Amino acid sequence: MLERYVYKNQKKMRCGYTTGTCACAAAKAAAYMLLSGREVKEIKVITPMGVSLTLPVIDIDIKEDKVICAIKKDSGDDPDVTNGIKIYAQVTYVKEDIMRTINTDGVIVDGGIGVGRVTKKGLKCAVGEAAINPVPLKMIKEAVAEAAESYSYEGSLKVIISAPKGVDIAKKTFNPNLGITGGISILGTTGIVEPMSEQALIDTIRTEIKMHIAEGEKVLLIAPGNYGQDFLLNTLGIELKRSIKCSNYIGDTIDMVCDAGAEAMLLVGHIGKLVKLGAGIMNTHSKAADGRMEVLAACAIRAGAEADTARKILDCVTTEAALDILKKSDMLENTMKQLMIRIEDVLQRRSGGKIRIGAIVFSNEYGILGKTKTADKLLEDIMSVSEGEHACMFIPSGE
Repeated sequence: MLERYVYKNQKKMRCGYTTGTCACAAAKAAAYMLLSGREVKEIKVITPMGVSLTLPVIDIDIKEDKVICAIKKDSGDDPDVTNGIKIYAQVTYVKEDIMRTINTDGVIVDGGIGVGRVTKKGLKCAVGEAAINPVPLKMIKEAVAEAAESYSYEGSLKVIISAPKGVDIAKKTFNPNLGITGGISILGTTGIVEPMSEQALIDTIRTEIKMHIAEGEKVLLIAPGNYGQDFLLNTLGIELKRSIKCSNYIGDTIDMVCDAGAEAMLLVGHIGKLVKLGAGIMNTHSKAADGRMEVLAACAIRAGAEADTARKILDCVTTEAALDILKKSDMLENTMKQLMIRIEDVLQRRSGGKIRIGAIVFSNEYGILGKTKTADKLLEDIMSVSEGEHACMFIPSGE
């Protein structure tokens, strides 16, 4: 059991580890057992965020030409449908003539039963590939390569990641909507799951709002998760230490900001999250509601786009793919203008005129896509804060 804790609203909560970490650990253990012929009861891995884990290896099956084993996922105190699932790895030798035909780097990784398969464009994995995201995929390959180097093995190895219960569990996730069929995704950019229950998160946001208001901060900035943090730092040059994460609870955050007595608030977020505001969706988590493509299609039609353009948008899996369609049809700028009108209306109605409020929407590919009328002035107020004054930033986490 991972003995790593975080404190949320004065509560001690235990962290867990991701399906990606489980897959990496299982693959590493299986590779070591295949190459050594000896059973491995526990395996050590280093997560991308630098946390060292020693995990028990279960369901071991050693054959001369292949090894199968599993790692049981532990989500800690985080509510997660994949908690307790067994992630299996099968590692086998690969014939050299096969390796020459597929031109790979010595480690082949694919998904087996219970690991989803990508069927639509726009995701991090190509169509037809197993839904093993880039970071876990890199972890698996490096772990298996490490085992091969330890035994001076210069041949090639094939890894099959599977999760037998993933077929049923995937039905409770957003995967079917994303065009990922047949199982779960192998995920995890940090390798660690930090617990954050809904009420604990909202209470934490409220506490931090009060703290910053008590310190004299009046202008509050809101931006989404990791994407938002990167944008604030790399594009706007705003220090991340001045930020507060508010996850997907934009509506609740607006309510709490108004109640705390702030003067103004600026929302800065990725199109994938903030486009939902155009439909009045104030909890942007995928399990709460979607409507991204419907909002973009409606805004495109309103801006003068042809019906065929709207249909193509509705078929998209990601907002980035939808933006590409708008760009190619020369409708991106006008569509974003319509979206910002809708977002401004929603923000004004939710805040009830109690604070000045605005928004900036961006994408990774196209940068700033649109601003509400008050956004520039609010951003100027934040950027011009003199020494001894601070702008408080709220960052709804994404992914």
